Amino acid sequence: MLLVIDVGNTNIVFGVYKEKELIHDWRIASDKNKSSDEYGLLFQQILANREITPEMIDDVIISSVVPNLMHTLPNMIVKYFHKDPIVVEAGIKTGLNICYDNPKEVGADRIVNAVGALEKYGGPLIVIDIGTAITFCVISEKRQYLGGLILPGIGISADALFMRTSKLPKIEIVEAPKVIAKTTVTSMQSGLYFGFSSMIDGIIESILKESKKKAQDVNIVATGGFATMLVSRSKYDILIDRYLTLDGLRIVYEMNH
Repeated sequence: MLLVIDVGNTNIVFGVYKEKELIHDWRIASDKNKSSDEYGLLFQQILANREITPEMIDDVIISSVVPNLMHTLPNMIVKYFHKDPIVVEAGIKTGLNICYDNPKEVGADRIVNAVGALEKYGGPLIVIDIGTAITFCVISEKRQYLGGLILPGIGISADALFMRTSKLPKIEIVEAPKVIAKTTVTSMQSGLYFGFSSMIDGIIESILKESKKKAQDVNIVATGGFATMLVSRSKYDILIDRYLTLDGLRIVYEMNH
């Protein structure tokens, strides 16, 4: 069994593969203040609920965008699972030609998503990860990671409205039924939902124009916690893959094992 762990700013998503099949997956809150012992006991408890013991885990791979946890979690794996985990970082084999000015700057999550999408769907690709931040990655059919965009996610924007304005309340993020709303809360929900969904379509359009590609010739893949909600009304044919990052971790592991 392979344990794959993706550490995000809001959540840690992890799963267990048996061969190429994802047999279980979980999502827990990221907590920079937790110790390796606290995470170790938590992981053991969660896995035990599915009758999986640390001894049943043959190997572990980790990607992270949270520097504070990049020592905590590998240490936890060594102490509680008795394995030296593979960490997605500079120097690891990905099969990508990263056309960034400084390839080391590309986040591990973006690399893993690109590898997973290439394996599952083929290029050229636009990969959109809609989480705490929203990232767009552009990958060519020749496995060139051409670059992309990073912008604040819908959750960050909702929090900013609440924290930086005097009268606007904290709200639940939902799929708004219509653009023109008639209360403060529904106006905020409408603004966030239609604002971000329209922005996603607009960025896709700009990427296609700059790349001189037609939409029908590019695979557009979305993943992340808000993906289903924010691309549901897109004018583009967007594939939603909630397991893209975990699958990408498995594929990177296979390349490096």
